[in-house]
Amino acid sequence: MVLERVSVKMKKRIRKNGLIHAFKNGSYATRLSFFIMGFGQITRGQIAKGVFYMLIEGIFLVYLILFGGRYIGHLFSGDLGRRLTGEMWNEELQIFEKIKGDNSFLILLYGVVSIVLIALFLLVWATNVKGNYENDIRVQKGESLTTFREDVRTLLNEKFYIPLLALPFIGLLVFTVMPLVFMLLIAFTNYDYAHTPPGKLFDWVGFSNFKTMFSLSGGTSGFALVFLRVLLWTFVWAFFATFTNYFLGLIIALLINKKGIRLKVLWRTLFVMAIAVPQFVTLLLMQKILDGDGILNKILGTNILWLSDQRNFALLPRLMIILVNIWIGVPHSLLLCSGILLNIPTDYYEAAKIDGASAPKIFMNITLPYMLHITAPYLITQFVGNINNFNVIWLLTGGGPVDNVYYGGGTQAQSTDLLVTWLYRLTTDQNPKYNVASVIGIIIFVICATLSLITFNKTSAAKSEEAFQ
Repeated sequence: MVLERVSVKMKKRIRKNGLIHAFKNGSYATRLSFFIMGFGQITRGQIAKGVFYMLIEGIFLVYLILFGGRYIGHLFSGDLGRRLTGEMWNEELQIFEKIKGDNSFLILLYGVVSIVLIALFLLVWATNVKGNYENDIRVQKGESLTTFREDVRTLLNEKFYIPLLALPFIGLLVFTVMPLVFMLLIAFTNYDYAHTPPGKLFDWVGFSNFKTMFSLSGGTSGFALVFLRVLLWTFVWAFFATFTNYFLGLIIALLINKKGIRLKVLWRTLFVMAIAVPQFVTLLLMQKILDGDGILNKILGTNILWLSDQRNFALLPRLMIILVNIWIGVPHSLLLCSGILLNIPTDYYEAAKIDGASAPKIFMNITLPYMLHITAPYLITQFVGNINNFNVIWLLTGGGPVDNVYYGGGTQAQSTDLLVTWLYRLTTDQNPKYNVASVIGIIIFVICATLSLITFNKTSAAKSEEAFQ
């Protein structure tokens, strides 16, 4: 194919010098393509490709002029709307007429969409310029240009990854990138119950919400101290929820895999059956069992508040949450560890036994290092997942019990709330604080991303991939 004859050296030269080099050294067609997309292709006979680029530029400009431009203007002008929705008395008709005002939420949303579309347009624009400059070099070398049919054949063969990944890429932008950017921007506004569109407007407030979150004013119930208490419990919960499940699952897997244990298939099947029950069903059932008027108290003849005792910083509800999580989490760890244990080379164990190593030494020097090497990414994923484990906390305690002494001051946090359940409560309460919830969302993202990157890069799985091969 003609495209395959383009040298690797030429492609590296284009990437190295970039758009500035293309404008300085390109032909007039390439330079005009900076302003009129597709012009260079059309002048060189690549009509279909040129028309495609022109249509993209035309549609984008129409969108920007008629719709997107004004929303971007709001984003950078310092206001998210000025006119309120309401009613005005019409003296001539003697009636109240409804006046449609600005909607700060939609202004911010459409502004984010427009910014993402601009980024996509710039990507297509750069591709257009690059294609024109590649044509310049082909013409200088005396090579023929690619036809539309050849470009399509290339997309369906050598560059098939482009159409294949296009839909997932669009889904990533729509359902991940844009919501993240929108949430990030909400953290810099005063969007709360008192500023809820369309009846009211919200506006930019800079870093005011971050100052509120980390402010020490308000005594023991100020936002900063409440945040630290919730953050501490989030880490304590994530640690115990991750490592109790993992090590208990590993111990049970070792017991089942031990020589001499009978009915191995039966034991594994029983744990698989526990996994087959949906998690939320198990959690709701356990909540009913542990309720103050639940089955457990009736059997024991007691009146213990397993999930709502406020004493000792709600120690009992927190312990019960961890225990219930063990019940629903150990089967997953058991099956994972069982599969890995069966794949540990027997040569390691035979060599250790010949050297006279005891069972504890074999476990500490062979089994555990091997397991940690293989499952390190899994542990990191589980730890981050438990930081955001909404279901267990919400379905068991709803974040409670309420403790107005240590979690008051309008923070709306409760004793067993994690950062993620606190965030949810701030957005669904009768007096929602979307701006503060957005700040918490940013903090959760920073914590999870930082922990994931640092811990994974420190593990043997990342440093020495061939350690146990």
